[in-house]
Amino acid sequence: MWKMASEGGGKESNEIKTQFSTREGVYKLLPNSEYSRPNRVSFNSQGSNPVKVSFVNVNDQSGNGERICFNVGRELYFYIYKGVRKAADLSKPVDKRMYKGTLPTCHDSNVLTATAESVSLLVGFSTGQVQLIDPIKKETSKLFNEDRLIEKSLVTCLKWVPGSEQLFLVSHSSGCLYLYNVEHTCGTTPPHYQLLKQGESYAVHTNKSKAARNPLLRWTVGEGAVNEFAFSPDGKFLACAGQDGFLRVFCFDTAELQGSMKSYFGGLLCVCWSPDGRYIVTGGEDDLVTVWSFSDSRVIARGRGHKSWVSVVAFDHCITSVQDCEEFCASDEDFQDQVQVNGSRERANSAQSRLSNRNSTDGRGVSVTYRFGSVGQDTQLCLWDLTEDILFPLSRTRTLTNAMSGETGTISNGNNSMNSPLPRSNSLPHSSGSSPSGKPANSIVESVNKFATLALHEMRKEPTQEKEHKRNHSISYISNKSSDKLNQIIGARAAKTQAAKTLGTSWCPRMEEIPLLEPLVCKKISQERLTVLIFLEDCLVTACQEGFVCTWARPGKAGLLLSQNPANSPSGTVV
Repeated sequence: MWKMASEGGGKESNEIKTQFSTREGVYKLLPNSEYSRPNRVSFNSQGSNPVKVSFVNVNDQSGNGERICFNVGRELYFYIYKGVRKAADLSKPVDKRMYKGTLPTCHDSNVLTATAESVSLLVGFSTGQVQLIDPIKKETSKLFNEDRLIEKSLVTCLKWVPGSEQLFLVSHSSGCLYLYNVEHTCGTTPPHYQLLKQGESYAVHTNKSKAARNPLLRWTVGEGAVNEFAFSPDGKFLACAGQDGFLRVFCFDTAELQGSMKSYFGGLLCVCWSPDGRYIVTGGEDDLVTVWSFSDSRVIARGRGHKSWVSVVAFDHCITSVQDCEEFCASDEDFQDQVQVNGSRERANSAQSRLSNRNSTDGRGVSVTYRFGSVGQDTQLCLWDLTEDILFPLSRTRTLTNAMSGETGTISNGNNSMNSPLPRSNSLPHSSGSSPSGKPANSIVESVNKFATLALHEMRKEPTQEKEHKRNHSISYISNKSSDKLNQIIGARAAKTQAAKTLGTSWCPRMEEIPLLEPLVCKKISQERLTVLIFLEDCLVTACQEGFVCTWARPGKAGLLLSQNPANSPSGTVV
């Protein structure tokens, strides 16, 4: 059993922390809420894919609506998640699956169709296939790319398209993304593609099949793997973090590149959006977290706190807040009480609505705080606050300009200015390919409808509410063994040349050219590298490569679980 330690100052040590303090209060680890394999034995993570965790709420009227899914080695588990309310019962998984010849790498549930009786869960695998299962009914519906005719490389990330019950997007270590429809089958021969759109370092192809076949689209983005992608809160934009070190943001419907950014060095491994869609945070092999402004298309800050690769970044919807200094000057605790009354979805919508009002034309003062977190291969959890002292130059320019321009909504950006509609919830800059009516010109939807007999907008509904721990390679290159040594040398030289060209530009400012964030909290919380960080309403969830999923109660949310003695506490886990 690892040596237990609470938060404290002094010299850096190897002690694992079981609690830490922020301005909101003390976050505490709940040993009884730890999820793992039923035998609670630590997993030998050598040569295995990262442990991933996903959640879905099935709106169970009993109050236990959250479901948790996680992969450990060849195994996949699906449990009722009891969080801070009750101890985890590992003897009763809703579903457990063990795979042969392949490893699950990632998974995602469809929030639109999830009920207490059925969940549509997508699972990606190391050999390139994607499986659609129902863990509640214990059924396997479909297997996509079964014969690996579409793609042979590892699935790095997959997600249901926001607002759709049928479409999902999958990225691979080859650098390709594929759009699938669950209602369509895959062909018995390799697909043939036709160029649909091409831009700098990316291309989009459509399937030439006359009949409706998967994949509907193939995106080729950058050089090397697409390690992770994320949809914006309104589902209109797609951010891709690449092994070539570039963040690229696209309008999903038109496939237009909206902006890009380059890491300080090395590949980007993770990406996330702020709740209002104004900022994107990335992490990667430069050991930094980077904050990129979507509206200004530039890096506004970097954060230094990790000592190794950053594997996950995530925004905390509960702490991210906007306070009107004339109307709302209460404490952070009062704000949290107000926005948490109606549950997580209402809270998120409320937060997004308030965030969108920061550019309103009334000219009143607004206090902004974004909270995000990161975990890495250094086994550390870092929490960061993005506050007005970083955002002030941007917010001041917007506020003064909006106040002067009145209803026209003119926004100043340096020496340039542009006219835009008044801000709204989840307001984001319009694509350059948009028509005055608001519908995208030359929409990829129309092209797909023409070439693949499918209209994307018909499938989408409006939203209702690493292998080994080494610094010289990432999991993304595991499936690229076909590349010979000469190509690797040429690629490395090209990457160095490209990095030298971008350093000091708006793509990649020098360290001294932008603000440097210091972490609010930076604590060692595991013996093995961390692979998961998820913020929930009453807790945050982390996981390590040994296969242990830990629950950290938010201040005042620990309840009775903290006073209970952990039964059958495993050796070698955080307690």
